[in-house]
Amino acid sequence: MTGLTRRGLLKGAVYGAGAAATASALSGCGSIAGSVTSADEIRYWNLFTGPDGELMKSLTRDVERRVEGLKVRTTVLEWGPPYYTKLAMASAGGRSPDVAIMHLARLAGYAPGGLLDPWDMDLLAEFGLRQDDLNQTLVKRSLYQGTPYAIPLDTHPFVVFFDRDVLDKAGLLTGEGRLVPFESPRHALELMDKLRKDGGKLGPVFGHSNDPAMSWRMFWSLFSQTGATFDLTGERAEIDEDTAVEVVRFMAELARDSRTMDVQTAIAAFAGGRSPMIFSGEWDMATYQPTLKDRLGGAPIPTFYDRPAGAADSHALVLPHQDDPDPERRRRTHQFVAELVRSGLQWAAAGHIPAYTPAVSSAAYSRLRPQSEYAGAAKQLALDPPVWFAGSGSDFQTRMSQALDPAIGGSSPAKAVRTMVSQINTLLAQPNPA
Repeated sequence: MTGLTRRGLLKGAVYGAGAAATASALSGCGSIAGSVTSADEIRYWNLFTGPDGELMKSLTRDVERRVEGLKVRTTVLEWGPPYYTKLAMASAGGRSPDVAIMHLARLAGYAPGGLLDPWDMDLLAEFGLRQDDLNQTLVKRSLYQGTPYAIPLDTHPFVVFFDRDVLDKAGLLTGEGRLVPFESPRHALELMDKLRKDGGKLGPVFGHSNDPAMSWRMFWSLFSQTGATFDLTGERAEIDEDTAVEVVRFMAELARDSRTMDVQTAIAAFAGGRSPMIFSGEWDMATYQPTLKDRLGGAPIPTFYDRPAGAADSHALVLPHQDDPDPERRRRTHQFVAELVRSGLQWAAAGHIPAYTPAVSSAAYSRLRPQSEYAGAAKQLALDPPVWFAGSGSDFQTRMSQALDPAIGGSSPAKAVRTMVSQINTLLAQPNPA
């Protein structure tokens, strides 16, 4: 041995993941993580801004009021790679917060390297949160070697929003006001043409241009519906490329009216009444409600192929590694997380689907529209493949979207798929920096 510790090796590996980002993370780790002297005061990192951030602040204050003596010191960091780099460096450097938000699909890049500590499910149950009360698909993705390393707060899926009035006039709603089933990709395109003709406006829109993830979300939703092979467990990807080409070709046809639209242009087209339907993240719900009000409808991504599926991720709570955690503060952290997750009904106001199933099955949730209308998306989740380089905010999603965008605009679907496979094999050849 050279005298290097495993933790030291881990630090070196994370340094190699990106020098510029890591330098920034190191400069901020000490001041961000800080130190606490009371076991009642816990440090909480998250990446929620805008309406989500305000709602999380409110939920945190509510928990503090309910739990006598508890004080939560919240730090909000920049979404995406900067957040995950800082989290890795804090865990590797012994300056981690007590609890942090992590996208569940990123777990495979953190738990195997010792950057996270496991949860005590008995302790969470003592505070009223049972594992059986959580979305079981998310629970399965929360495990590493059979041990829970994440507690899901929600799922945030890729869904479809629509103008009820326009779709009803076009005959695309059932008697219960639900989106009619699409029998096949061809049938869906026929219905979209009817919508354009009857509405005299744009058909469905999809803001993907220059976005780091939207094209991937659409592709992964559709490809997952086919059940075709997309296996990244080996040294090289095993992907049904013929099916992938078919899916990319359908994507281009489905996005005929928005081949060059970025997210903001697509949102404006839908919210402004120029398009009656948008493929979108549920997190944009609050943008549409002020304009469409009761006309705003929602649904899971329609089943175009063989089985229901829709791209999604989950905001989950993790315990960044601490070499010698204070037992009482760990207990307080479990209590905070149990209370926070059980506040799922309030969190649903942001559009997210609570992972806490009693909230979703409540009468109060059924009255939330359109949230309750697309709640079925939580039963057909397609999280990113469980590899270290995937998940929300990852370079993987950016590379996939960059490969797909030209094909949506009219270039070769086959070339797009070849580029995707090549990029994936490049990533598979790289070691997990953790």
